Amino acid sequence: MKRLVRRDLQTRVDVASPLLSRLFSARGVACASEVDHRLAHLLTPETLKGLPAAVDLLTNAIDHQARILIVGDFDADGATSCVLMMKGLKALGADHVDYLVPNRFEYGYGLTPEIVEVARGFDPTLIITVDNGISSVQGAEHARSLGIKLLITDHHLPGKELPPADAIVNPNQGGCDFASKNLAGVGVAFYVLSALRARLRESGWFERHGVAEPNLGDYLDLVALGTIADVVPLDYNNRILVQEGLRRIRSGKCRPGLLAMIDVAGLRREKILSRDLAFGIAPRLNAAGRLKDISLGIECLLADTHATASALADELDTLNKQRRDIEDEMRAQALDVNDESSWVSGKDAVGVCLFHNDWHQGVVGIVASRIKERVHRPVIAFARAGELELKGSARSITGLHVRDAIDSIAAQYPGLVTKFGGHAMAAGLSLAPDKLDQFARAFDTEARKRLSTQDLEEVVLSDGELDEPLTVQLVRVIEQAAPWGQGFTEPLFDGEFEVLEQRIVGGHHLKLRLARRGDPDPYDAIAFNHPGLIEGRYRRLAYRPMVNEYRGRESVQLVVVATDLTVD
Repeated sequence: MKRLVRRDLQTRVDVASPLLSRLFSARGVACASEVDHRLAHLLTPETLKGLPAAVDLLTNAIDHQARILIVGDFDADGATSCVLMMKGLKALGADHVDYLVPNRFEYGYGLTPEIVEVARGFDPTLIITVDNGISSVQGAEHARSLGIKLLITDHHLPGKELPPADAIVNPNQGGCDFASKNLAGVGVAFYVLSALRARLRESGWFERHGVAEPNLGDYLDLVALGTIADVVPLDYNNRILVQEGLRRIRSGKCRPGLLAMIDVAGLRREKILSRDLAFGIAPRLNAAGRLKDISLGIECLLADTHATASALADELDTLNKQRRDIEDEMRAQALDVNDESSWVSGKDAVGVCLFHNDWHQGVVGIVASRIKERVHRPVIAFARAGELELKGSARSITGLHVRDAIDSIAAQYPGLVTKFGGHAMAAGLSLAPDKLDQFARAFDTEARKRLSTQDLEEVVLSDGELDEPLTVQLVRVIEQAAPWGQGFTEPLFDGEFEVLEQRIVGGHHLKLRLARRGDPDPYDAIAFNHPGLIEGRYRRLAYRPMVNEYRGRESVQLVVVATDLTVD
């Protein structure tokens, strides 16, 4: 059972709609200006530590037309960061810009010494990392030994030792006064380019070289996609970046590659929402990095023509279908009640470790997320990365900072974890196969130490009941009121419904027909990844309303989040 808790409203923000006032207030909005998402309210770059040194490196590289190599990451944030830096630097006058992304199956994550050796073949004067690098001490040392300048742009939490780079821009490094610590990698890249443009403008560079000053707002489609895909908290600054990006996408002012992926996903560009980026676009982009090579996604976003972009978007869609098939098989193995072989730590563990010899290392993060949602425990799923290494992907619950938990284990048991990194809610790590049982015991112990009984009780946080009928117009107002996402969650309501019809579709989704007292018509509804049919005719459900479009007709559909609720 899940405990239903309604959000506590201490104050009401003064906006025109009583419903929006209630929703915004419940998410910590104190005044109406905090839902004004115009670019004029964006934080300025000046307080980002390391920015002057970064701009010095970049202006010098542009002045001397030096070779610049961008080293990216193999997820959607890394891909959008790479494309943004490529496009932005070229628009700002850099003629020799290339990119390199480590293949996750050969080199692993970050600027390793091996990747620096590969980069050496590009003969770069300057390497710029995007969405990685803050933990790449050895790679930075190797770049320095080769005389290659290094600029690290990242947003991940730093370790005890910073890499010896020529400049580091990361809002989470010590001594950085930038007010928003939640920038994605693509957000950091956007701020670096903004500061570079300001320096070039002040120096008169554009006039001297007869170059038109670019509008960096034209790249906010990439910033919105990368920010939503990386599931960083949508604080006010990030909401501005995402909302402005969505506005440009809706008007058609975005990359041909993004438009092509929107078409392949069957989405309406002019009504695109942050949830569409999260569940429609990001998985297709990530599929390349999970199964093959994220360069396919990068090339799609770099494409200048619709024809090229469409062909690449079709390839990404095919990869995503393959990813779903692999994920379904892996999830079924993890959830098979008759086969607990994949549960390294046992079904009663608080910190859960999963492993199967046949699992795909590019998909373990998704499986960890799915199992976490089912058992409400922090989960790490492992796969083989060769005979001598396992790679794990962790997903956590509120109450356990999973990167800090792994850091604590690594400190207690030197040599147990070979490398790790990440955030509060997601992390990655590597260890030797013969260390898995020891690590699983240590992770369970650490989770029990850090999580309370209350943390382990799954709570459904509701915005309460809706007194008014659920019309398409009302749902559109809710959907477009703000960019909803991590830390600024999409509204969730609860109510008493009569279950008129129900059936399992797609193997593990529950399709419903629901009636609510006082409303003229019943609603279609779906509960994704639901374990079975609902018992009883009348149930209190937690749901999100959305607009469903079919053959030109719009109707309200309910996405049911919880059916087994206890009410305080």
